[in-house]
Amino acid sequence: MNILKTVTLSALVVAMSPALAQDSDFETPRTAWGHPDLQGVWNFSSNVPMQRPERYGNRQFMTDEEVAELRARLEERDANSDQAAPQTEGSPGGYNDFWVESAGITDHIRTSHIVYPENGRLPPAVEGVKIQYGGLGPDVPDERPVRFTVGGISKDGPEDRGLSERCIVGFNSGPPFTPSMYNNNVQIFQSRDTAVILTEMIHDARIVQIYDSAEAMPKLTDDIELWTGDSKGYYEDDTLVVVTRNFNGDTQSFSVYGTSDEKVLTERFTRIDPVTVNYEWTLDDPGTFTDKVTAIVPMTKVAGQLYEYACHEGNYGMVNILRGERRAEQMAAEGEN
Repeated sequence: MNILKTVTLSALVVAMSPALAQDSDFETPRTAWGHPDLQGVWNFSSNVPMQRPERYGNRQFMTDEEVAELRARLEERDANSDQAAPQTEGSPGGYNDFWVESAGITDHIRTSHIVYPENGRLPPAVEGVKIQYGGLGPDVPDERPVRFTVGGISKDGPEDRGLSERCIVGFNSGPPFTPSMYNNNVQIFQSRDTAVILTEMIHDARIVQIYDSAEAMPKLTDDIELWTGDSKGYYEDDTLVVVTRNFNGDTQSFSVYGTSDEKVLTERFTRIDPVTVNYEWTLDDPGTFTDKVTAIVPMTKVAGQLYEYACHEGNYGMVNILRGERRAEQMAAEGEN
């Protein structure tokens, strides 16, 4: 897959936000229509795990000593950043750290992005729920449809590859946004009655119709289903609230679990200082998990612009994967004759 790499994060960051809590002296800027101004390019890179390591228990933030230890480990890793990920049988290996965006732009570091359940971990899955694994390693045999984003179940056809390899859904762009290796950027545009959420990965734009309240938002009928769902929103004080439903069921609910058939996602965008948007999302999917999931992912404003991620136009990887498989099949047939 052709990846159009933008300017490095260190060159883009406008400023560092020292805290994640609302600054009591900060006055949220407003658009010409009186809405909280969220416009701009925002980066959601993070080296915080989505699920909390069990050693932290219910504690949401690291201590100063733990932050220092973390940064020491990261510096040691960065010193070896010219070493690519090792190759394994059936896998060509991965990028070295030069390509990876995982900067933590704060001294107030969470132990996990998930804040509910209180242990910072995904709740138990519903009994019998579909679990499907992907990854950069060998293919994991399974049945179609492939709902994960990276990897594949075989190489018989494009339908056997992950959704990001097919340029359908990005592996970090969701919704919801989940920090990953690179291209962790999103741009927000606002007009009087719409908000547009444009992700860098796959270059997907969600056009969110704005209503006066949650009660005023109409719902699509169940027979209309979309890859990234149907998003509608409203403003609640200084927060843009976006509710997304009507996912098509051909994506996972979250992580390796379930399908998106019953998934309802509520995202909250709150600007807490000049350069930080607090991005909080809650997943409610009774068909997959036994409880709701809430996560917080800070987004930092960057002084740059998004360039088109021309995924389909440059997706040479898909062509070559299938070409290689056809050649392997031909060689196997010739060996049998």
